[in-house]
Amino acid sequence: MVELPPLGAHVSAAGGPAAAVGRGAALRCTALQIFVKSPSQWRARPLAEAEARAFREARAASGIGPVVAHAAYLINLAAAPGETLERSRAALADELGRGAALGLDALVLHPGAHLGAGVEAGLARVAASLDAVLAGVPAGAPRLLLEVTAGQGSVLGARLEELERIVALAASGERLGVCLDTCHLFAAGYPIDEEAGHEALLAELERRLGLARLGAIHLNDSTGPRGGRRDRHANIGEGQIGTAAFRRLLLDRRLRKVPMLLETPLGDDGEGHARDLATLRRLAGAG
Repeated sequence: MVELPPLGAHVSAAGGPAAAVGRGAALRCTALQIFVKSPSQWRARPLAEAEARAFREARAASGIGPVVAHAAYLINLAAAPGETLERSRAALADELGRGAALGLDALVLHPGAHLGAGVEAGLARVAASLDAVLAGVPAGAPRLLLEVTAGQGSVLGARLEELERIVALAASGERLGVCLDTCHLFAAGYPIDEEAGHEALLAELERRLGLARLGAIHLNDSTGPRGGRRDRHANIGEGQIGTAAFRRLLLDRRLRKVPMLLETPLGDDGEGHARDLATLRRLAGAG
């Protein structure tokens, strides 16, 4: 039997975080991603200790391995000083606190958008925001993973050198990791659909940030072309990346301990993740 990395999907936490564990177990997930609050709202009711305890107990009983959360989409750590920046920093601190209460391994975060201030100014703002937030967050909180983006508009993080710059500028850089996303990488122009591109990506990641910073990989096909800068996810094998790229990731021994998580469309029947997980296991020869 082929040994796969921790493999799973982003599952709904409707009904409470513990319900997400059951959904993941039904999919035979060995890793999960969840939201710890609504991704499209600034505020949420406090996380009750009973909910957090129920999640921790359900996770322990399930045998599911790494669990990460994805931060709210509203957060923009590159915003200019003002209400949006203040709300973004407060929201990130809140999500890290929720993640700590749940015992999560990591929190995935889009770096932000510079909104016309320029790339370097935007990266500096992100680094300063991370320092401001992490200064008030205990070291035991989930690790922050900066996600590579598709680079649409003024969104930062479409190149590894931009994530490298944030880490270098942040005094809290040792607390930061990286999340790769196959759709985003492809849309940003990385040729991960080719074997040479796969190797070049990992070599660049090692050189700029170190493979030890890689805390998660989102497995998503892309509806758009390479370099199109469009963040549009497709089901595995139904986009333009090609199945060989996913097989390479699953079988690369350097990535054996990195959780790999689907964020693909569920489809009208809600079974998209089940189908995609079956496809991935088949590609890797794991049945």
